Amino acid sequence: MTTTLASLDPEAQPRRTLAQPDNELRARPKADAGRCLHRIVVVGGGAGGLELVTRLGDKLGKHGKAEITLVERARTHLWKPLLHEVAAGSLDLDDHALDYLAQAHWHHFRYRVGEMIGLDRVGKRVLLAASYDEEGRQVTPERSFPYDTLVIAIGCRSNDFGTPGAKEYTISLDNPEQAKRFNRRLINACLRAHTQHEPVRPGQLHVAIIGAGATGTELSAELHRTARSVIAYGLDRIDPEKDIKITLIEAADRIVPALPSRLSETTLQLLRQLGVDVRVNARVTEVRVDGVQLADGTFVPSELVVWAAGVRGHDVLTSLDGLEVSRSNQLVVTPTLQTTRDPVIFAIGDCSYLVPEGHERPLPPRAQTAHQQASYVFRQVRRLLKGEPLQPFVYRDFGSLVSLGEYSTVGSLMGFIAGKGMMVEGYFARLMYRSLYKMHETALHGWPKVILASLARGISQRTEPHVKLH
Repeated sequence: MTTTLASLDPEAQPRRTLAQPDNELRARPKADAGRCLHRIVVVGGGAGGLELVTRLGDKLGKHGKAEITLVERARTHLWKPLLHEVAAGSLDLDDHALDYLAQAHWHHFRYRVGEMIGLDRVGKRVLLAASYDEEGRQVTPERSFPYDTLVIAIGCRSNDFGTPGAKEYTISLDNPEQAKRFNRRLINACLRAHTQHEPVRPGQLHVAIIGAGATGTELSAELHRTARSVIAYGLDRIDPEKDIKITLIEAADRIVPALPSRLSETTLQLLRQLGVDVRVNARVTEVRVDGVQLADGTFVPSELVVWAAGVRGHDVLTSLDGLEVSRSNQLVVTPTLQTTRDPVIFAIGDCSYLVPEGHERPLPPRAQTAHQQASYVFRQVRRLLKGEPLQPFVYRDFGSLVSLGEYSTVGSLMGFIAGKGMMVEGYFARLMYRSLYKMHETALHGWPKVILASLARGISQRTEPHVKLH
């Protein structure tokens, strides 16, 4: 039998019905003569995934110690806790979005656009769907990428628990596109009410937010300010105090359960002072085109409905060549964050499921969890390449902070002094909240660039509206 060079190249092998792998990968650099670089593929460019590939690229990719690839279906990155500000219009996405191609160039990793649709664990390949532009034209074909170590960090999505009408009539804030969609619908609703001949009808400018966790609570406070700012720019036929109403609906007995009960009560009082209609112990049974039906028979009329209750792993996680998933569709991992059925595959962030020893609940789906896991996997990959045993992941809860826009910020800092927690409110809490984003930016860019970018934003904000109007 004749053997060709192509037959010896594992990346040149056909993959079922998928297109041939990227030609760029066939020319990947060599660590030395006759030895290929270790291929590390990270799927998902959220907070954890992007921080991980940035650090891996700087330490390993830059020095030719490994080949680092990021697979992500989006073109730009935005820190997820900022999505409620994009939805409310108080933050311009273009000023904070990070281009994956540029980040890859600056930090020595490869960015490949595409959505994961499956795995071939035997052949160690990630399977990607074809991508299309806004006009329906194909941009990239179906293809696959080889890996030696795989890290899955695709995050999660809102869990509507199968509530009738939720998929049809609600908007989630899982990604920037959804946040922008909500903002456009909010602006259009205000313009429609201003230009119509008849008076604003009951419920026409009402917003219902289902779920009073951090996202729902922060959005309700932010909307209180930005909706009034929009109207202040000449929409004088709308009375904000009379026509605009925000309803926050929570099935549990208190809002923001991640906070201590005292701070939860403080947050509740602040929201009610703003005029937000907060309803606890209120279970949603149906979402209709004109509002929300509650279990107690109450109907909440609403022009816009946001679903911010619960999280669930993406459906693709259930079809990854037999990897174990939890009831919430998250990948079950060991204390080393390796998937239970394949040690060369790690999972981090919201898509992973780990109940630490001695605990009853899994790690919370928070930005700080993803950040800690990204730092941990970065260290473990370096140990793996050296042939050293992996160390178990230890999560440290530094507390929770909830921003109520310009009105206040509340939260708790765990382990602040001598292992004791500290409750914080007001300006100091707001400063700590903003510092979390700066820490994320610093992990991606370094302090010099973050300082310059912050100064530039501060200057540009003085020449722009305080709220996005388009």
